[in-house]
Amino acid sequence: MGIDACWNIQIGKLNKGPRNKISDVPGVTVGHCTLADGPVQTGVTALLPHPGDLFHSKVMAASHVINGFGKSIGLVQVEELGSIETPILLTNTLSVGAASTALVKYMLEQCPDICETTGSVNPVVFECNDSGLNDIRGLHITEEHVRAALADCRADFAEGAVGAGRGMRCHGLKGGIGSASRRVELDGLSYTLGALVLTNHATFEDLVIQGVPVSQLIRPELLPHEDKGSVITILATDLPLNERQLGRIARRAIVGLSRTGSYCGNGSGEIVLAFTTANRLPHYPQQAILPVQMLAEDRMNLVFRAVAEAVEESVLSSLLHAETVTGKNGRTVPSLAQLLRPAKSEA
Repeated sequence: MGIDACWNIQIGKLNKGPRNKISDVPGVTVGHCTLADGPVQTGVTALLPHPGDLFHSKVMAASHVINGFGKSIGLVQVEELGSIETPILLTNTLSVGAASTALVKYMLEQCPDICETTGSVNPVVFECNDSGLNDIRGLHITEEHVRAALADCRADFAEGAVGAGRGMRCHGLKGGIGSASRRVELDGLSYTLGALVLTNHATFEDLVIQGVPVSQLIRPELLPHEDKGSVITILATDLPLNERQLGRIARRAIVGLSRTGSYCGNGSGEIVLAFTTANRLPHYPQQAILPVQMLAEDRMNLVFRAVAEAVEESVLSSLLHAETVTGKNGRTVPSLAQLLRPAKSEA
């Protein structure tokens, strides 16, 4: 259920998609594999840009690094070629290598031509550091967990302390996976822009909801924390944007992050990936010139607004969907939703 229905929190002016998730973009699905066993509080989240053959029918894409304290894989080729050719994986920092290997094996099974009659494949994997709650040094993520997340991909996916978000902390509270979407009308047609975030960043004192500092409402006892740990933002749309325009909307994600109180600290990796399902790039083109559509630049303001609103709401959704989690060394990180309920009942 959305945060508007549960908490009467209304972010922005634009209409939302029916699920208010990134999966409102047709064809986009998300899946999780969650590990929640004592000190092991981690997982994998997978995102499929479309249900078909991604290697042979790539989606146009761009990335943007707000603050580069991160260990992601695949961004160099995304920036060079402007496309994504694999599912997108999210996991913890020390499991990027395992996730990448698992994704490569998955793609080799799907595409027998890779490194035989054509070139190699560019796996895309993002991470945040969940070591506060998770035994990250145990390297618990395996190939089976990646495959389970990929097999779980669906439109109606869970948010909160699930998948890669299981061990994450956001603004000192329980963070994780959050998502939201916005609809825009152009030339008489309706398009969708969706966001998905993996939140593990910022401090409690800076958390703001609809302009109100949350510290004015509650004063929980929290583990010591700094503004570090990272936030990954994925933007998806069915708007016909080229890779340069996708880079422009990726750079606007910081507006939504800032509205919730983040200032992108030194030790926090803020990385954004944006893609469109409208412009497909064939791996084996039949002609030298490809037809690619793009939006008129003077219509981009509406898309920028959609990004800001969707990212802001996604961060809050990750907080309000996450439950309290106890992990490594008995550390407990509380849920914002559980902390706000007494304050809400007293209001």
